[in-house]
Amino acid sequence: MALKITGECINCDVCEPVCPNNAIFPGESIYMIDPDLCTECVGHFDAPQCVQVCPVDCIPKDPEHPETPEQLAEKYRRLTEQE
Repeated sequence: MALKITGECINCDVCEPVCPNNAIFPGESIYMIDPDLCTECVGHFDAPQCVQVCPVDCIPKDPEHPETPEQLAEKYRRLTEQE
C-alpha cells in the first residue's frame, strides 16, 4: 500500500530528500506522494524513511492504493530496472 501525506503536514521539508524512489514532491499546500513510485521503502530499507523522519506523524498508509508486500517488492523491481 502506498503512503500518503495528510493535511497535518507542516512542510518541514524532511521527507522529500529521504525518499529513495523520489515519490515525494511539493504539492499546492503540502507535500504529496506519487503512489506509482511509493514502495514504502521496500527494497531499500526496513521501514518507510519518510515516516521515520516526519515530526508530526502525518504519513499513514493510503487505503485508496492497497498493495501486498509482494506487490510492493515487484514495484521496487520495476522501478529499479529503469535506472
